[in-house]
Amino acid sequence: MFGGVDLPATTPTFDEMLADGSAIRAPYEKYCDWIHGEDPGRLLIKTTEAETIFRRTGITFNVYGDDQADERLIPFDIVPRIISGREWQRLSRGIDQRVRAINAFLYDIYHRQEILKAGRIPEALIAKNAAYLPQMQGVEPPGRVYTHIVGIDIVRTGEDEFYVLEDNARTPSGVSYMLENRETMLHMFPELFSRIPVRRVNTYPQQLRRSLAACAPRASEKPTVAVLTPGVYNSAYFEHSFLADEMGAPLVEGHDLRVVDGRLAMRTTQDYQPIDVLYRRVDDEFLDPLNFEPTSQLGIPGIFDVYRAGNLTIANAPGTGISDDKAVYSYMPEIVEFYTGEQPILKNVPTWRCAEPDSLAYVLDHLEELVVKEVHGSGGYGMLVGPASTKKERKKFAAKLSATPDNYIAQPTLALSSVPILTESGLAPRHVDLRPFVLVSPESIHITPGGLTRVALEEGSLVVNSSQGGGTKDTWVLEDY
Repeated sequence: MFGGVDLPATTPTFDEMLADGSAIRAPYEKYCDWIHGEDPGRLLIKTTEAETIFRRTGITFNVYGDDQADERLIPFDIVPRIISGREWQRLSRGIDQRVRAINAFLYDIYHRQEILKAGRIPEALIAKNAAYLPQMQGVEPPGRVYTHIVGIDIVRTGEDEFYVLEDNARTPSGVSYMLENRETMLHMFPELFSRIPVRRVNTYPQQLRRSLAACAPRASEKPTVAVLTPGVYNSAYFEHSFLADEMGAPLVEGHDLRVVDGRLAMRTTQDYQPIDVLYRRVDDEFLDPLNFEPTSQLGIPGIFDVYRAGNLTIANAPGTGISDDKAVYSYMPEIVEFYTGEQPILKNVPTWRCAEPDSLAYVLDHLEELVVKEVHGSGGYGMLVGPASTKKERKKFAAKLSATPDNYIAQPTLALSSVPILTESGLAPRHVDLRPFVLVSPESIHITPGGLTRVALEEGSLVVNSSQGGGTKDTWVLEDY
């Protein structure tokens, strides 16, 4: 049945809609009252309608390394994930604390390195880290902001149990899907939003522009903000063009830009015009062929010199990727405490650092129980989900792990919470995570109420990444509760 009562009376994981396998939790009550009165056939038709909307809008992505390289739709489930206002308030406090700590950590690492001197994290973790950018040492970013846009991946395991799975402070993606998911739901189910008080997310592009403008290196009533994309063949090109359009900012590629009189300038019909803030979606190594990768065709020669001289804001700042490193992640409780003087509100997932011999030995002995990830990995690539792996896969992975243990961390297989998705036979539980989006300026931290819920569409699967077959949902944060 569409009210969710077709689910088993007891589930091995926390069900966000059903408190004990039968009673509906308060955040879902009004939604369940509505869905009980809906025709199941109509809802399945709405699923097809949503796919048509996404296809017409052009919301697609490419999968890196896919031989067919076709553009794909990310599957969208029309049953929203609903979070109470009380739950969101606690999450927001934890996210705010963590983002402040990450920004302080980055400033310290590229300046006095007090956390290393205090012995709270090993020096080798920074000095030998591929994401550490020596060229940023001593550079003062405008407003002391490194992480202008942050995505924090969060998983839930119980009523009040939330864990940070990973931090995304380099170039977090997915916000366009959050916005289009909401727009699609508003189009298809306007009556729901009159019944249920859901907080808005559609102001994000305006908030993003204001936040970026506040980080401009010089006072100006209207700083020029531009979005730098690698081009149409990038897997996230839709998002780049979407955000540029929504912000009213020019979308540029490297060949549209050059350094003119010590400023970064973009080509226009009226010659080259200076840029104050560049929201870049190009990785550090390709940003400037004079300072980083000399063969890069994506970047702008000399842009880093303009930045270092204080004449440009680059969002996010070069070198922020070190805070995405999963070995650094394992020290986040210490990092939060060191820079805020507080205990972390949001917990880390317990993590074994495979670079440490004792941890490596334990991980190799327990591969069938653990999730093993590359420290610089993303998108679900290069990882082993032990409980879902075969003996042959574990043997092959163990050889890679033993050869380069510094490249890996391991974590227990969490019992991720589940939320309902719509199937042809009714509602069925699937595992989810959540990526809230955070905007940082010198004056404030703004957390969009909701974020991108990614859902594992296959029964029992824990892999939610779109590149690995996952889908997305609209995330509702309620005004009450």
